[in-house]
Amino acid sequence: MAFIEVTDISKKYGRKQVLTDINFTAEKGDCIGIVGANGCGKSTLLKILQGGHKPNGGTITYDGNNPLANHRFFQKYIGYVPQDNPLFANLTVMDNLKLWYCDSSRDLKQDIESGNIKDFKIDSFIKSKVANLSGGMKKRLSIACASATDPQILIMDEPGASLDIIAKNDIVTYMKKYIAGGGTIIISSHEECELSVCTKMYLMKDGVLESLNGSCSLSSIMERMVK
Repeated sequence: MAFIEVTDISKKYGRKQVLTDINFTAEKGDCIGIVGANGCGKSTLLKILQGGHKPNGGTITYDGNNPLANHRFFQKYIGYVPQDNPLFANLTVMDNLKLWYCDSSRDLKQDIESGNIKDFKIDSFIKSKVANLSGGMKKRLSIACASATDPQILIMDEPGASLDIIAKNDIVTYMKKYIAGGGTIIISSHEECELSVCTKMYLMKDGVLESLNGSCSLSSIMERMVK
């Protein structure tokens, strides 16, 4: 059995079929890349995989466990970085981190100084209010918060969109370290630097997920999207 198995996941909103029989598998150390036009169902699928939405059909297993039957398995396995900012704007960076780390066994100070979020350089803006941060700083902090409980699976919805090249590079560096350490990433993206990290690529089109058979060039992906 694969570490992650997604089988025949479907989703409807009213009469509209948003996802149709979604299937894929992933092992520890895999990075699953999902591309597709806006509105094709990518975000809906990611929200189902992180426990935010319930599917109308199909099954999910994480390390042999069924999170749809027991929601705590989503909390145990998943770190989630949505497109929208999940942070508390009126709190400082440190206060946001403390909230996310309150259920973690990790040492926050150590992680900032020398641990798994050191490369995000959060210490340089640790006292700032989130409302005053740049887009890149907010995204670095969002990923750091999602990593607080040391999740085995990191789900990210277009993390590098509209960010500068430095922020994008920091995200890619983190992705490489995360999967090198045995973590599994599921990411929707149109950023070539992020897609280059992926070990498996899929195209979402009209709610149907199709394997791209290892093709990761942005030009070939665009050709498939418009066919």
